[in-house]
Amino acid sequence: MPELPEVENVKNGLTKLIIGKKIMAVDILWNNIIKDPSVEVFRRELEGETFREIKRRGKFLLFVLDNYTLISHLRMEGKFRLESSGQNRTKHTHVIFKLDNNEELRYLDVRKFGRMSLVAHSDLQMHPSLTHLGPEPVENNLLKSHLEHKFKKTSRPIKAVLLDQSIVAGIGNIYADEILFLSGIYPGKLAVELSEEDIVILHQSILQIMAEAVNSGGTTIRTYSNAYGLEGSYQNKLKVYGKAGEACSRCGHTIEKTKIAQRGTHYCPSCQVH
Repeated sequence: MPELPEVENVKNGLTKLIIGKKIMAVDILWNNIIKDPSVEVFRRELEGETFREIKRRGKFLLFVLDNYTLISHLRMEGKFRLESSGQNRTKHTHVIFKLDNNEELRYLDVRKFGRMSLVAHSDLQMHPSLTHLGPEPVENNLLKSHLEHKFKKTSRPIKAVLLDQSIVAGIGNIYADEILFLSGIYPGKLAVELSEEDIVILHQSILQIMAEAVNSGGTTIRTYSNAYGLEGSYQNKLKVYGKAGEACSRCGHTIEKTKIAQRGTHYCPSCQVH
């Protein structure tokens, strides 16, 4: 699933490609992609709207139009492509925004898990997709005091807490494993048991890993690519994720994989002991 760094890079790419372009019509080939409003209203209200800005909140893309914001969650394998109207559509193309310059912004999704919502600007912050999200994992937004407050209230494993979008927005399975490895914290350790020193280290690790991943264009494990069709490169910097059975780059011990919070979890049993 695309996580914050991947979505950030999709946002940056699309910003260069579609800002200022007007939607002339919308074709919806798989209705379930549209979460709300109805497919008919979604299609009708988008006609004549112009892309003014693209933002990101957690793992959500926010397409700011004249009167509405289009909220898009890519889920497992969703992706946007800007193509000429004459180019053949693939069988995985499910939503097509026909633009005013003989181009089409196409949404492709092999698994059809992605979802879109169209919301009036005045209602955006109250939309259920966004109301539960925690702070962004960036400097001046995610505070150590916020983590301390949240951790003392839960006895869940720290891996599960990092995946909780209401605590920190945008961290998924890959980056949770990498953050905990950099922190030297065992993924199964209960959040409430983290020391003040643990939290200081974890806070800095979150900021560092997420910034590095954004700067690397995200991680390409299977099919992720940005709006230009380019893959990310952070997979070349991964220390534990997908490395089960390999030697730890820090201590030489064998990386192990277990399941925590119903998610495959990679860690070094030698380095991550506190």
